[in-house]
This record gives sequence, structure tokens and C-alpha cells, in this order.
Amino acid sequence: MLNALTHVFTTPDLRKKLIFTLGIIVLYRLGAHVPLPGVDYEKVQTCVDSVSEGGGILGLVNLFSGGALLQITVFALGILPYITASIILQLLTVVIPRLEALKKEGSSGQAKITQYSRYLTVVLAVLQGTGLVATARSGALFPSCREASSIVPDASVFVTLVMVVTITAGTACVMWFGELITEHGVGNGMSMLIFISIASTLPGAIWAVKQESTIADGWLAFGIVLLVGLVMVGLVVFVEQGQRRIPVQYAKRMIGRKAYGGTATYIPLKINQAGVVPVIFASSLLYIPPLVAQFAGSGAGWSTWITNNFTKGNHPYYVVAYFLLVVFFAFFYVAITFNAEEISGNIKQAGGFVPGIRAGRATAQYLGYVLNRLTWPGSIYLGLIALVPTVALGNFGSSNQLTGTSILIIVSVGLETVKQISSQIEQHRYEGFLH
Repeated sequence: MLNALTHVFTTPDLRKKLIFTLGIIVLYRLGAHVPLPGVDYEKVQTCVDSVSEGGGILGLVNLFSGGALLQITVFALGILPYITASIILQLLTVVIPRLEALKKEGSSGQAKITQYSRYLTVVLAVLQGTGLVATARSGALFPSCREASSIVPDASVFVTLVMVVTITAGTACVMWFGELITEHGVGNGMSMLIFISIASTLPGAIWAVKQESTIADGWLAFGIVLLVGLVMVGLVVFVEQGQRRIPVQYAKRMIGRKAYGGTATYIPLKINQAGVVPVIFASSLLYIPPLVAQFAGSGAGWSTWITNNFTKGNHPYYVVAYFLLVVFFAFFYVAITFNAEEISGNIKQAGGFVPGIRAGRATAQYLGYVLNRLTWPGSIYLGLIALVPTVALGNFGSSNQLTGTSILIIVSVGLETVKQISSQIEQHRYEGFLH
């Protein structure tokens, strides 16, 4: 480990990338603490201290913003609008022929899709920023705080417009930070910003569990939290590394007097082919009913039922609905992102075949069959990872930041970043044949 760290900082190119990435991260964290104009910062802090950090129906957005949402800062929305825009466009690629054609054009088409993602990000930032300002003005952001309704003292149109524009500009700045890290830094920029946002809130969330528990002065709950976290990290690392390798053999071709091809490779199919997207989809969808019930504010039976059954992470109805949604979205996302017909066509066009399987439609059916068998354990794994920490730690009154989603994202992004750094170290250590 120490030897690897030495190679990282002794390699000039990699050292520059790391320093650049750390600089962007510092700017991102500074922006997450700059208050939004028109907001009474002291009253915001009073309300934040009166509730559990990260709690409530906006916990997912607050988690991805590194706690900036409840602080109502410039970067309150974080990177979530860009993630939502990217996922929406990825889903629309299957439906809209124009987007599907752009995807097949290669890097130029992907650049156009990325540009569409930026435009959609700005639109979503305006909508979500307006919703956040309206929620803060009405006091619904902190329903249990007495001073919540006076967080925004000036309710004029000009102040509201300035707040929405500032939030939108902050979201665009975060999106720019992520693209800079991807281009000039280490790892994927968007994933890195999510990693930093979640990691920055974990120490305080874990310590809050110790303070909120009364058993053994909180140390028992603290130890259980660490134990569950370590077990989950080990499970995530084990499963994320697991894959089914489909062998592909390429036939030899004679071009002139030379033989080409004849090589063997494989198609890696991960157990968790969908990544963390199904968990995000399921979490976002389950936040909608409590949000509607909260803004409705009525004493109707449906509103009371939703409030009682879908606002606690360890409630049986919430657990069952969450698990089923994760499994459904896992199959749904894999089905729209993995095109077995296209992969089979590419293999056939390159003169390859899966041993024992006919090229063409039979190969596509085989890939679909294998992927479906892998998606079942992968989706169940995602559901358990998302629910076990929430249910286990919910008995200790822990905050919503100690969820399987946060553990899954941190471990997954960490593994990918370490792989990229390791590959770059290996490239710089290559000495060639003449040495």
C-alpha cells in the first residue's frame, strides 16, 4: 500500500491529476457552505440542529449534496440534477430514434447527447430550485422547527428570482466541476463529487448514532454501526468484483499471405450490471407519496396512511415496497442498457462466435438468458444492500445518511478510482523491450 502511494506521488502526470482533483474538491466543498442570498442563515442553523441531519423526505437529495440542501447553500442541489438528466436521456435513447442514431455515431454523437444532458440539467435545476425555495418559504423544509416559516424573511418576487437563479448557477458550476475532473483529473468527475458528498457526511452521521442511543452510553450502537458497515463494505466489494465471462472466439482470416484473427476474448457480464441506478430510482419514487401528503396537509385517510407507513425506513410496508421497486428497476435498467441483439451483431460482423452457440440470433438469446440469470441475484443483492443497514440502524434512530445507498456508492466509486490509478501506475512503470 505504501509502495503504491509512493508511485502515485512520484509520477509527475498522476501527481498533477491528483492535485487538480483535490483542488476541485476543495472548491466544491467551499461552495457547499456558502449561504444562499435571501436566507436567514442563523435560523437555518437553528432548524438544522433541531432535526436529525439528513432526515425527512428530502434525505436523498441532501445526501447527494453533502448536506448542502438542508443548509440551503449555493450548491444545495448538488450533482443530482445532472444525474437525473443523464439517466432520462439514457432511457430516451431506447425510445427516440434520433438519440439512438446519435449513440451509434460514436464520440461525436455522444458529445451531442452530453450537450443535451447539460441543457436538461439546467431545466431540472430551475424546477428543483423553485421547489426548494417554495418549500423553504412555506416552512415545510423543517416541519418540526418553529422558525421554519421565517427562514426566508423577504418573500418578494425579486428575491425569489435571485435565489432560483443562484441555485441554478450553482448546479451548473457543480456540473462543470465534474466535467473538469473527468477531463483533467482522476476518475469520473460526477462519481467523484457524489463520493465526496456522501463521505463528508458519514463521520457526523455515525457519531450522531452514538449520541442518540441510550444503551451503554451509545457505544453499543456505535459498535454495531461500524460492524454492519464493515460487513456491507466486504459484501459490496465481493459482489461488485464478480462477473460471468462469456468466451468469444474469432476465426482466422487470410489477407494476402498473412493470417489475421484467431484470438480469443470474453464478454464480462457483472452480477450487478445495473449499478446503483435501481436504488436511486426506487428511493426517488418512494419519496413522492410522502412529499404529496406533506404538501397536501389534509387530514384525509390516504394522507395519514402514507405518513404513517412510508416515512420510516424500517416500516414493513416501506421495506416491501422498496425491495420490490429495486428488483423491478434492476431488470428494467439492464433491459434498456444491454442490447443483446446489437452485441451479437457486432460479434458476427467481426467474425466471432461464442463456442457452442450459433452466431446471430442464437447468440443474442444466449446472452439474454445468461444476463437474466445474473440479474436475479444482482437485484436481490441490491435490495438487501439498500434495506439491511436502514432497517438495522433504524432501531437506533440513525439518520438517513447511513443507508445501503451511501455504502454502495462509496465502495463502487472507490473501487473504480483505485483501478484507474493502478492502471496509470502500471503504464508509467512500463520500461519497454530495450531495457
